[in-house]
Amino acid sequence: MAPSATADAVDSKQVGNIHRDYSEDRNASSEDTVYVAGNGAPYPHPYEAQRVGENGPLLLQDFHLVDLISHFDRERIPERVVHAKGGGAHGYYQTTDTLEDICMADLFQAGKKCPTSVRFSTVGGESGSHDCARDPRGFSIKFRTEEGNWDMVANNTPAFFLRDPAKFPHFIHTQKRDPQNHMTHADDSTMFWDYLSQNPESVHQVMILMGDRGIPDGWRKMHGYAGHTLKLVNKSGDWVYAQMHMKSKQGTDFITQADSANYSPDYAQKDLYNAIEKGDFPGWDVCWQTMTPKEAEELWEKQKINVFDLTHVWPHKQFPLRKVGEFFLNENVKNYFAEIEQIAFNPGHLVPGIEPSADPVLQSRLFSYPDTHRHRIGVNYQQLPVNSPRVPYKMANFQRDGQMAFFNQGSRPPYLSSISPIQFRQRSTDLDKVHSHFIAGAVAFLSEIRPEDFNAARALWDKVMDDAAKERFIENISGHMSTCRKEDIIKRQIAIFREVSGDLASRLEKATGVKGHESIADLTFNGTHNGFAKEESKKHANGMKPAAHVGDSIVKSNGAPAAGTHNFEVLAH
Repeated sequence: MAPSATADAVDSKQVGNIHRDYSEDRNASSEDTVYVAGNGAPYPHPYEAQRVGENGPLLLQDFHLVDLISHFDRERIPERVVHAKGGGAHGYYQTTDTLEDICMADLFQAGKKCPTSVRFSTVGGESGSHDCARDPRGFSIKFRTEEGNWDMVANNTPAFFLRDPAKFPHFIHTQKRDPQNHMTHADDSTMFWDYLSQNPESVHQVMILMGDRGIPDGWRKMHGYAGHTLKLVNKSGDWVYAQMHMKSKQGTDFITQADSANYSPDYAQKDLYNAIEKGDFPGWDVCWQTMTPKEAEELWEKQKINVFDLTHVWPHKQFPLRKVGEFFLNENVKNYFAEIEQIAFNPGHLVPGIEPSADPVLQSRLFSYPDTHRHRIGVNYQQLPVNSPRVPYKMANFQRDGQMAFFNQGSRPPYLSSISPIQFRQRSTDLDKVHSHFIAGAVAFLSEIRPEDFNAARALWDKVMDDAAKERFIENISGHMSTCRKEDIIKRQIAIFREVSGDLASRLEKATGVKGHESIADLTFNGTHNGFAKEESKKHANGMKPAAHVGDSIVKSNGAPAAGTHNFEVLAH
């Protein structure tokens, strides 16, 4: 006898309700579970295998064994090309001082609080590399706000090695193992110094990296910096340029090069995990530097500081930090792969009130980060629980299908339908007002090294480092250079350091036994135009003249917002 229509209806409704819940599975103990094969069928013992007799070959019909081995063969996803080694935890953010006068983001309104996840990392090393490597640290935070996820993808240094986005893959290749001998910088630093000696705008970050901050004492004792300039927009549509800082409540500390070998490979991970387990929850203050568009133009015209340049920093005396809130990490992950390896940060994940600036490296990252996630994790990476937004409204869009589509939006139309219309909210940001000042023809742009590019590095040497710190700096660099196979590379790099300080260059010459070139004015760089060069043949990167439209100064404002960049008439109305 055929089942009744009523019975069919009851059964079909149940199908949608019987499912595995992520939170329930995450928190279940082993004692509460039953061993099953991948299809959910109970199985008596995980070590059993079907075979022909006690000493015969295995049977292909043994789904349990085939399923087990096949899954095991696919347990690894591609590791991150950069920031492969890392760890993190969960916590919460809370606003302590409202930012509503300059930013409409719901997150920064008085009394707001939201859950967060943070991932720390090194940059260059592979997944099994040492936590105490001399390397910048990644410092990324996922703020799960009521307006969607906002990802701050930051580092523990306020500057970086480059400002031209196309250099990034080249630079990262030099941080990896040599393609022939497969050695790291510990045994062969030739690629590393070759790149730096051809791209002198990196000098500020090199000073930081080779100084005491190059090996922070774990992740808890380091600050975080956006590095990139963003735009904060208020409810009136007015906006300011801004840079975010995360200031460690634990203070900062460092590990010397000599002492780093005494720490375990997973020291930073162990330090963070154990602190949270003991209830010693680390925290950071969230602060912003801000400036108006007019101030940004004046900063370039008067001080040659470029707000779109990732190698430059903003003076704190002119643009003091303004605290808006704080976040704490109070929960260790239950499963590292699900909650840290699969977490995906994207600087393009913004919320109303926060917009990108014209910083070219930031603009490039807006593409590269989600592109990486779609490769590593899949096109539906934002459906993974650790990446999913937590908003008070039901979400919908017209993205469908693809691998691992957990939430495929039911029977809702996969297009803008008049039959079953989706609901919309009004735009909160006037994009024309925030981004309208870019009107120009296309140019082929590459930056130029200029005197102002050494100011921050010089201040670091002259005003920040004490005598002991300078000695450690020279020891760190000369030791690292000892594995460089080409002496002329060292000569070039010493010439770059001579622009920072003659004292620095002399000390390095003594420590390495190599006499550096006298001036970068006599050098040609393959990666950047040389604003110091007197001879025409040495001015152009790689000897290649720029496009005719650029004119005599090669790159005019060097990509900065020079006077007249912003349309103040539009901004005023």
